[in-house]
Amino acid sequence: MTTRPVLLIHGGAWAMPDDAIPAHERGIAAALHAGWSALSRGGTAVDAVEAAVTIMEDDDTFDAGRGSFLTRDGRVQLDALLMNGADLRTGGVACVERLRNPIQAARLVLEKSPHVYFVGTGAERFATQNGMRLVDNTELIVPRERQRLMDFQRAEAAGHPDTTFSGKSEFTTPTHTPGAPGPASETWDDAGSAPSTRLAPFTRLAPPTRLEGDGLQSVHPAPAAGALAPGGALVEAALNAEVLNALPDELRLTDPTLNSHDTVGAVALDQFGNIAAGTSTGGTLSKAPGRVGDSSLIGCGCYADNLSAAVSLTGWGEPIMKLVLGKWAVDRVAAGATPQQAASDAIAYLYSRLGGHGGIILLGPDGQIGLAHNTPRMAWGIATSTGHHLGITRNS
Repeated sequence: MTTRPVLLIHGGAWAMPDDAIPAHERGIAAALHAGWSALSRGGTAVDAVEAAVTIMEDDDTFDAGRGSFLTRDGRVQLDALLMNGADLRTGGVACVERLRNPIQAARLVLEKSPHVYFVGTGAERFATQNGMRLVDNTELIVPRERQRLMDFQRAEAAGHPDTTFSGKSEFTTPTHTPGAPGPASETWDDAGSAPSTRLAPFTRLAPPTRLEGDGLQSVHPAPAAGALAPGGALVEAALNAEVLNALPDELRLTDPTLNSHDTVGAVALDQFGNIAAGTSTGGTLSKAPGRVGDSSLIGCGCYADNLSAAVSLTGWGEPIMKLVLGKWAVDRVAAGATPQQAASDAIAYLYSRLGGHGGIILLGPDGQIGLAHNTPRMAWGIATSTGHHLGITRNS
């Protein structure tokens, strides 16, 4: 008995501006076409995920492969993970600088190595030993990202240092009951027909924050003010505001998410009833060289198991890693939740526990899907035997 294949992909969850929508739709459409072509030819779920993610890595619209964010020292460093739900075979690479398509390197690790994960030059050496070509790092850099890094570092020099998300204390934590409306989500019927959107109001964090790559870069955090804030925090907030007001317009990063882009991922179900997942990223803007986010870590930004579900996440890497959120979500499917319930609850948990923002796609071995996010928009696409559907989900 054959299974009806399904392919679900995302191109990042963030505050995507209107003028970025056409490029994301084109990129998602091209990735869907490549992945679905693999499934239509009788390929495996792993084939489809690799094909779809490769297209998005080659498209500089996304924070993966060419066009990724630059590290603090002006280079591209890439992470990727690919996992086969049939046998849990997995391949991951991180901090690679000379591979155009890290998802293809992850596939090589999955198939040709007794190990699961390679980093840096070791990952590049393994890839070349198995037929991949090294590129110069400059081939992965686009002018837009050079300018973005320069602007970011000028803002840092002007008094707004970058800090990596490290805990819940900077966030106002809402109360959320699992299963109750929280993040934006999509509801699909069993045949994969077009979704009806169930949206909840998008909640902005009190301090202006950067939602880029797969991590959080706080540009000018403002501690909570008011009767509950300690005196020192009030003084710091006032000083931050004074410095911000003195900046020239081009350095006021009051809403830097408007110029962001993000991690890519895919999950697939093939005719043999097997599922797979893959995630690829260039990380976060001006990250410290050697920083690895959630995307390439098993159970964090990606996971697949025929006994539960396949998942790919995007968003703030540090809190996603702390919660091992991908495994958290698929375990709930294994316990009886639908993929949509698990997706919605995972994003609610990400925010309620650590104040994190992001998006998730989930696919069960029965073809049911889940899609949720708590950012204003998330680029996504789904392909089934009934056709292809694109979306730039917006919560406004």
